[in-house]
Amino acid sequence: MRFENKVAVVTGGGQGIGEGYAKALAREGAAVVVAEIAAEQGERVAREIGAEGGRAIFVSTDVSSEPSTRAMGQAAREEFGGVDYLINNAAIYGNMELHSLLTVPLDYYDKFMSVNQTGCLLATRGVYESMIARGGGAIVNQSSSAAWMGVGYYGIAKLAMHAITHSLARELGPKHIRVNAIAPGPTDTEATRKVVPGFIRDQILGGMPLSRMGEVGDMVHACLFLLSDEASWITGQILAVDGGQIMRA
Repeated sequence: MRFENKVAVVTGGGQGIGEGYAKALAREGAAVVVAEIAAEQGERVAREIGAEGGRAIFVSTDVSSEPSTRAMGQAAREEFGGVDYLINNAAIYGNMELHSLLTVPLDYYDKFMSVNQTGCLLATRGVYESMIARGGGAIVNQSSSAAWMGVGYYGIAKLAMHAITHSLARELGPKHIRVNAIAPGPTDTEATRKVVPGFIRDQILGGMPLSRMGEVGDMVHACLFLLSDEASWITGQILAVDGGQIMRA
């Protein structure tokens, strides 16, 4: 019960890794705001948390819209009294269009970046004042090992997430808010199964020291550690949870 009497917002909390984060936080005592653009999925996760004895609400949220993210923060304050933790997990991934940088339509590129890059900043702006009012808190941004692999606009957005993490850690540290990121490697989710063909997945796994797909639980354990007081002197860091896929000196 590391998060008893705390409030956590999970963007993109209606499926995949985000769902895992939301449910794990609730099991450890947090009240959870499932901030999700897909209403059916978000409502389901909030309902399932409630059925297990936890506290959760669904808030329809488009992280690319500042009015929407501000409304998300307001809903958290009205329902639970404020926000202590934020997980910036929302992203276009499972249904993303696949183009090269030289051929991607610019309107799609702009839409993609508004969610996958700018979204974490807008969500943070929607809740940080509440976190300050409650004495501080912690933020975890969802990156990817793709940030270091030169894989088009998806990788660019995730690498930008690192810079945003570093900058927010400096800005918010004096306010007692820690900001870190997790960079998952290939993880067994429905979205990954849609995006990554089986033969490519096998090639990736064949070159990894720990040659298995990551599981949602691998990310959950890392994320909850970074949010918890056990990581009270850790900020501005990118934690690769990737089976050794990326190794950097």
